[in-house]
Amino acid sequence: MTADIPGAVEAPGTSCPAPTGRRLRWNKVPEVTAYFWVIKVLCTTVGETAADLLNEKLGLGLTGVSLLMSVVLVAVLVAQFRTRAYRPGIYWLAVALISIVGTLISDNLTDNLGVPLETSTIAFAVVLAVVFVAWYRSERTLSIHHVDTPRRESFYWLAVLFTFALGTAAGDLVAERMDLGYWLSAGLFALAIAAVAVAHFALGLDAVWSFWIAYILTRPLGASIGDYLSQPTADGGLGLGTVITSVLFLAVILGLVVFLTVTRRDVADPERLTPQAS
Repeated sequence: MTADIPGAVEAPGTSCPAPTGRRLRWNKVPEVTAYFWVIKVLCTTVGETAADLLNEKLGLGLTGVSLLMSVVLVAVLVAQFRTRAYRPGIYWLAVALISIVGTLISDNLTDNLGVPLETSTIAFAVVLAVVFVAWYRSERTLSIHHVDTPRRESFYWLAVLFTFALGTAAGDLVAERMDLGYWLSAGLFALAIAAVAVAHFALGLDAVWSFWIAYILTRPLGASIGDYLSQPTADGGLGLGTVITSVLFLAVILGLVVFLTVTRRDVADPERLTPQAS
């Protein structure tokens, strides 16, 4: 289910990265391991609960909070682009902030501008498709094994942003239309991710697309978990609140990031990432 499983086969044309831009020796993205998916889901949960928390506590309104967090995100991405290799702390901070900003973008369209969820879901899907097409036409690969030039990293973070926005809108649409409740919604998206894994490992679904489909689906999965933990019991949640839920998940993320920084278990071997590797 991942573009980064050793030996995974990618679609024709994706295995020979084009020599564009200033090439770095190190990939800027972690190896896709169990740690990757756990932290990704935790970040999506924080994106949901922290966005609600900031909107409630800062008193800036949804638009004001969105602008503030966008500025913070830009600052962190500047730091990320200036690194010469993958650094767990700065990388996962960027992912967590993109999760928050992606949630706020979708919420602004729905709550402030009155854009129907159907429309925003389709719009985000189209924009994400455009990013993927532009990325592939420019670089001849969508593999996250080869995020090793500024241009490729730009495409990567654009794709990540719109996967979060799309996942938020699509997740809200499913929850609104099907009215399953938080826990059943989480189970539904977990089953969808499992189906992608089966399609990849058993049926040969392309590794790159398996990764990105799963990446999108983890957004509504994490949001459903976050809502279940934070929302009042009267609304079907556990009533922990956004503060406790956000702090709890941030603490777990921090612990895992420190562990990965020390052990380097998710750092790709540059000798393995040759032009022939997928």
